[in-house]
This record gives sequence, C-alpha cells and structure tokens, in this order.
Amino acid sequence: MVQKYQSPVRVYKHPFELVMAAYERRFPTCHLIPMFVASDVVDEETSEDGSTNRIERRCALDVDAPRLLKRIAGVDYVYFIQKNTLNRKERTLHIESHNETFSNRVIIHETCCYSVHPENEDWTCFEQTASLDIKSFFGFESTVEKIAMKQYASSIKKGKEIIEYYLKELEDEGITHVPRWTPSSLSLPLPRPTSLSSPPVLPKLAITPAVSIPLAAEAKDGTAQDVKQDSSVIQADSLTEILAGTPEDKLDADYIKRYLGDLTPLQESCLIRLRKWLQETHKGKIPKDEHILRFLRARDFNMDKAREILCQSLTWRKQHQVDYLLETWSSPQVLQDYYTGGWHHHDRDGRPLYILRLGQMDTKGLVRALGEESLLRHVLSINEEGLRRCEENTKVFGRPISCWTCLVDLEGLNMRHLWRPGVKALLRIIEVVEANYPETLGRLLILRAPRVFPVLWTLVSPFIDENTRKKFLIYAGNDYQGPGGLVDYIDKEIIPDFLGGECMCEVPEGGLVPKSMYRTAEELENEDVRLWTETIYQSASIFKGAPHELLIEIIDASSVITWDFDVCKGDVVFNIYHSKRAPQAPRKDPLGAHGITSPGGNNVQLIDKSWTLGQDYSMVESPLTCKEGESVQGSHITRWPGFYILQWKFHNMPACSATNLPRVDDVLATLQVSSHKCKVMYYTEVLGSEDFRTACCDVQSLGSMTSLESSHSGFSQLSAATTSSNQSQSSSMISR
Repeated sequence: MVQKYQSPVRVYKHPFELVMAAYERRFPTCHLIPMFVASDVVDEETSEDGSTNRIERRCALDVDAPRLLKRIAGVDYVYFIQKNTLNRKERTLHIESHNETFSNRVIIHETCCYSVHPENEDWTCFEQTASLDIKSFFGFESTVEKIAMKQYASSIKKGKEIIEYYLKELEDEGITHVPRWTPSSLSLPLPRPTSLSSPPVLPKLAITPAVSIPLAAEAKDGTAQDVKQDSSVIQADSLTEILAGTPEDKLDADYIKRYLGDLTPLQESCLIRLRKWLQETHKGKIPKDEHILRFLRARDFNMDKAREILCQSLTWRKQHQVDYLLETWSSPQVLQDYYTGGWHHHDRDGRPLYILRLGQMDTKGLVRALGEESLLRHVLSINEEGLRRCEENTKVFGRPISCWTCLVDLEGLNMRHLWRPGVKALLRIIEVVEANYPETLGRLLILRAPRVFPVLWTLVSPFIDENTRKKFLIYAGNDYQGPGGLVDYIDKEIIPDFLGGECMCEVPEGGLVPKSMYRTAEELENEDVRLWTETIYQSASIFKGAPHELLIEIIDASSVITWDFDVCKGDVVFNIYHSKRAPQAPRKDPLGAHGITSPGGNNVQLIDKSWTLGQDYSMVESPLTCKEGESVQGSHITRWPGFYILQWKFHNMPACSATNLPRVDDVLATLQVSSHKCKVMYYTEVLGSEDFRTACCDVQSLGSMTSLESSHSGFSQLSAATTSSNQSQSSSMISR
C-alpha cells in the first residue's frame, strides 16, 4: 500500500531571501538532524543572468533501524538524490528528492516548495508532499514501513524549528536582510563545497549529537506550558491574523494548532488530504475543518474509513436539511415544559456543559405526546447547538474546544424509564447521533445511579462506540460529592443547586406529561415529515445482475422528466429506456438472496427478461457512468408518449483491451464494493414542457446557465434541450 503525506502550509514571517540563506546552512550536513550525516554536490548549473540555480546533491542518511535489519540489507547508509531549483526572479525554491538505495525495492518520492506568501510578500510559505511504496524488502516490508514513517514524521516535526534556528543564528550574526535579485545584480551562489566530477563516495561519519530545540517547558505539575518564542514565530492571537497568513483553500500550521489542536504530522496530512478530496468531489457545503477532524479521530485517522462514514453523514445531512435545523426547528411547548435538559455554563476545560435530569423525565409521556421523530429532531438541535457553542468557546478561551461535557442526573430513575417504546426511541437516537456526531462528547458524568441503572446500561451500551464508553464516569449515591467527584471537572461556583451547589440551574424540573396531551397512534404515524423513513428522496440498492428500475408514464409527448440522485456506494450506470407498452407488475429482488440486509434499501426490476432491446423497448440516451460520491442532476425532454424506465445498473469494470485484464485501479475499486452492492438515493419529477421552458429562461436571465452544463458528452446540454421540443433531449450535471 502506498503511504502518502501532505503537509499544511507552514508560514515563516521572514522574506524569501532570508529564509533561503537559512536553508543553505543545512548543508553539507546539519547537526540538528543526527541521521543526516553528509551530502555532496554532484551537479550544479546557473543561468546566464544568475536568476536560476539548479543543484543536485547526494545525501547520506544513517537511518535509525535495528542492527539486524541493516546487516540483512547490507548497508550502513541510505542515499538520496536531491534536486533543487532556485528561481530568484520568481522567488521560489522547488525541491525534489528520491531514494537511490534500494530503488528497485522501495520507492520514496518527495517534493517541497518554498514560495512567497500570496498576500504578504515579506512572508514565506512552505509545503511538502511525499509518498512511500515498498515493493519488497526481504520479508520485512511492514517493519521497514513503520521505521520509514516514524523517521519521516520526526524530521517533519523538526523542519520548521530548524529553519527558525538558522534564522536566529543569522540574526545573531547581524544578518537581518538579504537583497532581492535584480537583473543588474551579480547573483553569485553562496559558497559551497567544490563539486566533484564523479559521484562521491561519502565517508562513514560519526553522528553528531543532536542540539535540543526547546518547544515547551514542563510545569511543576508535569503539564506542558508554552514558552515564549522569537517574535517571528509567535502565534496569532486572533482568527483574523491567522487566516491572513493562510493561502486560499489551504490550511496553515498555526491555524491548525490554534483552532484544531496539536496534531502529529501524519494526522495533519490525513486532515488536509480528506479536506482536499471533499473540495474536489463533494457537491454543496464543505464541512468545517473541526467537523472533518472528528470523523478522522473516530476512525483513528484511517482516511478510507473516515471518508466512508463522513460521506454517509453528509448525505444524511443533505437529505434532512440538518444544516438549517437551528433556524427552522422550534421546540413544541411540551418539550419546553417537560424535557429536563439544557445548557449550563462550561466545565473546567472550557467545554460547553449540558445537563440532563433523566431521572426526572417522563420518557413515556414525551414519546406518547410527540413521537420519536420530534424527540430526535430536538436531540439533533441540541447537538447542532453544541457544535456552535464549541466554536464560540474556542474563540473565548483561546484554545481548541471540539466537544462538550454531559452531566446526567439519574435520581428518580425507575422501571418506568425501561418502557420498551421509550428504550427503542433512545436506541434509535443514539444510533443517529453516534453516526453523525462522532467525537463530540468529551466526558459523560453519570450521577446518583440507582439499582435499576445496570439494566438500562445493559440495553444501551452495545449501541455506544467503545471510544465513547471510555469517557463515561459513573457515580452511585453521593459519591460525586467526594474527592475525585464533580469538583474535579466543574467549578464549584457553577455546580447546580439540585446537586448541592449554589448555582441556579434553569433546566426544567420535568414531571409527568398530562395524558390529555397524548396523541393517538394514527396521529403519530401520519407525521408530515418523518426523519427516519419518509423524505422526498428514496433509496435503492443495486446488485450485480439486479438493477433498480423506476417506471414513469408520460401522456404528453413534450413532458420533461427530471432527476436528482446521489451515488452513496459503488459505481453505477444510469440508463433511460422507452416502451410503448407497460411492463408487467414490478418484481422486487429480495436482498436476502444476495446475503445482505438493508432496511433502507429497495430493488425493483421492470424490464422483463424476454424483452428484446430495439423491439420491445429502446434506449433513448447513451449510458451515463456515475462514480461513488457523485451527485447527478439532469432532465430529459420526451419525444413520445408511453412508458419511460429509469435504470440504475451495477457498473462492471472494463478490461484492458491489450491484455484483457482489469486495471489495478478498477480492481481496487471493485474490492471496495462489498458483496457487489451499490446504493443510490434519488428523487424524480415530471414537469410540463411550458413550465420547464419558463424556468430555464429565468435561469438564463440570471446568467447562471453555464452551471447546468453536462459533465459527460453522452448527455446533451440543457441549453440545447430547450431549443427543440420535438426531439428527445436530455442533460445531466455531475458533481464530483
């Protein structure tokens, strides 16, 4: 497996020329990097005007690896080739390096770039990318990969501090300015060791002890405290200043530390790569960086797993308009009176504090009066409010706050709370929250747990993620009042009065919901909008050999069929067919036949196997291949009345024409589609031709018609579709 790294943008608040002077001091060797033992110039070239300098070095690294592994490999040093291109006119330095040792077994490639900050010409930006591909290594592939990643992460972490060290050294020598290159200036290269006519044989040099670069000092209690640094590396105190130091659409290292927390270089890389992938493929609102980071943490920074659950969550948010929940949701009065939960200041770490007096809540009454849907919406609004409060507290306290603390008081909990429909509603709520708000719970304090609590815990705990369960602290009776109790996590001044504190808490006291407010089962079943089961979108499962098909009957030949669907899993082929006669009653493909259970999946097949393409039905548009994660919107102006069939079919990977073997990328994509199953969520509508033409004219008048152009040549442009109603036309827009 190829390991990849992408750095954030690291900003030096120094001019490019001064940073280059500091960079040159790293050669021919650097005592700050113990494993970098030597380097020699093997080739150098300077342009006639002196603006461009190209230099190639051969570098020797003493990799920290087990002696046995070095003996098996038969080497003492690992050699790399580094090619630098310095453009003084454009003020850029491009660095490319690759391994010379074991290049037939291990492929390491790194690119770095120093450039002028796009918004401040007196600052310098640095970015780097790298990849590691271990083909084979004497059976030690996994060990070598771990060693390489550890060494690389260590060198990345020190990279900026090393440049800062040499900048300080230049300052101590009185060098605080290096003039920019001009055509009339004599752009002589800095003194370097004499170039050798042939590749040098580097000596086995003794390793120079590393010089400690202080980053943090240890406080008396063992916690790390920030140390004052040079004014050039002081972090910005406000969001405005930090964002000013960040090129557009890129993450700045200082911003990450200030607003997202201390991440390892590899964790930073996962965040940046996933964020970039979303920008390139996701249609609609890109989630905030802290939200992306939560999903990465929930999957231990496994980018593929995090991407999967994040995409599922984004589809869910789009489907149910969760981004607008705080503006559109208004809690019913019964919730305001009887739901015993609310926000209450913050804990000692600055996290928002939510208090839930579950023991005083009439869960049965709330479910009977509101139904599961309203309860879920209320809980989702609480989570959305929690995200908002985390952002506010991050600004107020000047440090990253990405989760909240929940205090649950169980006094009064009894068998009434184990009412089966209530427990069922609780489990469904937990399931939705776990899937869409990972890593938002920093700590859960459960107080005054009664004897019946273990029964409830047995029912609920299997649905709670293991990482989340580790954050639970449970206190029986009055144990929370002693050492290690509530005061360790919440300031004494804000402990609620009902827990023995002095702070008045505005959380409702609850009580029994009057039975007069109960709704009948029919009323609860006929909710206008059901968050779990009923939306304008429908879901369908597609299997190999079992497409999903949708029938649309057209009376008016000039009608317009429109569609909007998301490919949630796998790759599919979208087709449109026409038939003069109606297909027989649809047959549903049982999911069990494929060994899969999917409560939200639907699979309907309409085209009879005895039908012949071209006789019984015809294809009215070329097939459209849609990749996983794409959103597709389109339309088709019908030419004939009759029956139109929209079909989503499993996409079979094409084979290479030369070898008749599948491509590597296709094989990998196939492996990601478990049990040959794909899933789409779709919405269709039939419009009258006149209405459609009017809508298109309105769009054109706004000057946004180009945004509706097709991304695939197989489907014509919407603008062309509006020019002729007597022919079959269609358009489709795909967002990757």
